[in-house]
Parts: sequence; C-alpha cells; structure tokens
Amino acid sequence: MRKPSVKCALLAAMVAEHRWGSPIVEESLLSISAIETDDYPTASDVFDELRSEDYITSKGNRGIELNNSHFGALADVLYYECEWEPYEIRSRLKHYEGWDNHEWM
Repeated sequence: MRKPSVKCALLAAMVAEHRWGSPIVEESLLSISAIETDDYPTASDVFDELRSEDYITSKGNRGIELNNSHFGALADVLYYECEWEPYEIRSRLKHYEGWDNHEWM
C-alpha cells in the first residue's frame, strides 16, 4: 500500500476530526495525522499552505478548519490528489450535497 502524501494525511485527519466551528492548531493536527515525525517540517509547511486553500478556513493562531461551503473542491482534491474512492468521500463528507457536480461520482 502506498504511503499518502503529507497533504493527504493532514486532510484525512481534518476530515476525521471535523466539527464545524472547531479549528485545529498545527501541533494537534500533526499529532493525529498518519505522518512520520521526520515529516513534521514538511507537514508544517503544508499546514501553512492549506491556509490559502478555498476548502480551508484560516482562524489565525486558533488554527484551520474545513470550509463547508467548499466541500466540492475538497472532494475533488480527495479524489484526484489523494486517490480516495468515491464511496469513501461520500461517507466522510456527509453534509455535502453537490455530488452531481462531479464526473467521478
């Protein structure tokens, strides 16, 4: 089985821990993500890069959280970049209603 990219590991942890209105700080996200401690410097950089993504809301020093209004973009990243199966994305993004907008569904 192929090891997920650092970005995909961070996103998987964010999806698993997602609670609206509850941002997660970098240290907490890195500690629950499926990444090696050697990858922490890279993960720190990726955490900062995620702040500028449409599907992430940056809460400053309070951390980052998933942006529910951009779950479509997140679903595409999970499918195309992270190679998640459609059933897995659908089961994890339960509140997303734009499934008909994706060719891969």
